[in-house]
Amino acid sequence: MRIGINTFLYTSPFTTKSVKLFPKFKQWGFETVEIPIEDPSHIDPAKVKAAADKAGLAIGSVCACMGPGRDFRGSPEEQKAGLDYCLALVDQAAAMGCPSVIGPIYSVVGKADAVEPAQQKVEWALVVANLKKLAAHAEAKGVTLCIEPLNRFETDFLNTCDQGLRLIKAVGSKAVKLHLDTFHMNIEEKNQAASIRKAGKHLAHFHACGSDRGTPGGDHIAWPEIVKALKAIGYKGDVVIESFTTDVKVIARAAAIWRKIEPKRDNISVGGLKFLRKALR
Repeated sequence: MRIGINTFLYTSPFTTKSVKLFPKFKQWGFETVEIPIEDPSHIDPAKVKAAADKAGLAIGSVCACMGPGRDFRGSPEEQKAGLDYCLALVDQAAAMGCPSVIGPIYSVVGKADAVEPAQQKVEWALVVANLKKLAAHAEAKGVTLCIEPLNRFETDFLNTCDQGLRLIKAVGSKAVKLHLDTFHMNIEEKNQAASIRKAGKHLAHFHACGSDRGTPGGDHIAWPEIVKALKAIGYKGDVVIESFTTDVKVIARAAAIWRKIEPKRDNISVGGLKFLRKALR
């Protein structure tokens, strides 16, 4: 298992100029970097890959940012915008030698409301249809789509491991896998380790986040049980720290970070890396 860092902790949006972060990540000891691409026009994939290669970092994943207007269960215009955006992410991931596109690749983040059962079926069918189109392109490009359930405050569509596995089965593509995140699981799963074991071979990406979005290990999450579960299923993917601070205002607002979670954001990255190295050893 490689340990990685999501760049949202330090910048938004990530642009080609943001590669200046890479040497610091490598110096700290991270093996991979996870890049949220808010707009495909923000980066030159060739230059980003060259910078990562020079720093000795692998680009482990591209994070989909499902902002307003990108919604596989929305209006025809929103569906098209979401699909076009995700298709572009797959192309950019392939160009950077990145194996996966991860995140809530199904609906705009923040759309959370009571939906009648009949409408739920309609929305489910729309997401499945759009994901099938995206998965066909991902298969052709050799990229894996890792679908992430979010907590109930960020989406009403996909909250649990069970729901994620059901969606993967419905899409029926070898390019579609599951992405689990300890922050969301802390809210939605009765037992995180049990959910990881249930995900089994379908788990292809993992976010290690503190229960308060702070430093992994400095919280109440049952990390020893989580590590045992990851090892029990033979998980070989990346373990990525995805945390947010008030230093990056746009993301702080989007993620409802209203106070300093840690004294400094480097406490999260450096401290989290130290903890995860020891825990995963």
